[in-house]
Amino acid sequence: MTGDDRFGCNRHVTLPGPLRLDGGVLLSPVEIAYETYGSLAADGGNAILVCHALTGDQHVASTHPRTGKPGWWTRMIGPGKPIDPARDFVICANVLGSCMGSSGPASVNPATGRPWGMAFPVITIRDMVRAQAMLLDHLGVGRLKAIVGGSMGGMQALSWTATFPERIDAAVIIASTARHTAQNIAFHEVGRQAIMADPNWQSGDYYGGEPPAAGLAVARMAAHITYLSEAGLTEKFGRRLQAREAKSFGFDADFQVESYLRHQGLSFVDRFDANSYLYITRAMDYFDLAEEHGGLLANAFRASRARFCLVSFDTDWLYPTSESRSIVQALNAAGAPVSFVELSSPYGHDAFLLDAPEMNRVVDGFLRGGR
Repeated sequence: MTGDDRFGCNRHVTLPGPLRLDGGVLLSPVEIAYETYGSLAADGGNAILVCHALTGDQHVASTHPRTGKPGWWTRMIGPGKPIDPARDFVICANVLGSCMGSSGPASVNPATGRPWGMAFPVITIRDMVRAQAMLLDHLGVGRLKAIVGGSMGGMQALSWTATFPERIDAAVIIASTARHTAQNIAFHEVGRQAIMADPNWQSGDYYGGEPPAAGLAVARMAAHITYLSEAGLTEKFGRRLQAREAKSFGFDADFQVESYLRHQGLSFVDRFDANSYLYITRAMDYFDLAEEHGGLLANAFRASRARFCLVSFDTDWLYPTSESRSIVQALNAAGAPVSFVELSSPYGHDAFLLDAPEMNRVVDGFLRGGR
């Protein structure tokens, strides 16, 4: 992608706020890092907001400045793709609480001139959505042609349709859920404890020193297991050993799958902030769209006039198909138009980020169906 607005532009804005958070805190100012692709139509009717997952960022379809890797959803966004900057004005913002330029634990607290650390206020998925709404107001986008997100991005898309129903024409929710299960929360807690047990964490006040890299790497390793499937791991690694002359018992990675997970953990610490991981995983755990609407999920969608498309994958055990079906049932109860498909993939939860031609066809057909 180039710096041309049509092909992607990395931006940052400081909004005066205040942004009232669910916890009652008024956050001001609000920093938001974002990227846009394409141009907003004269009638404003071609805007699509893409929401990223837990460890994602705004670099959805352009080269990541830290890793040098292509954007995390170039399979979905680009010329000739389901979301095409030649016709769509695409926006992707780094979520509140993250570490790629938006307000979060690593950003500067204006009251002290130092990074917030654990003094940053607790945030929710709905707070992320409200911050995104502030950004859209700044960009002059009153209404969205569509909102699209996978995993935590799907949570944001669901929250958008409930929080700002008048601003959404269509919503695509992929491999997501309307609330975390006890198992989801348990895996996140293992990761959080790994970070906080790292001596370098220093109760979150590690900025300017050594970050809790070991703890964050372990957190990433534990989470990454939930993104895969047993079939995928077996096919890719099985019980194959590392290629070396002799096995050793101890700290060396004897099995290929061990080496793979360690690589995932070590590469992650180079681009992510440990405190942000604590805050965002907690926001995901707090998310319960039904609880926000009197305990009945259908109530969340009664004011919406959007079309919905839900996609799940048969090997996703993090957010299995049953979670998507529950959302579909609630949408049906609310009288909302919804289409749903379960796709077959050996890649588990990560399938939505990988080469999935069937998913692209589903999303493309759905988005075109609203024209």
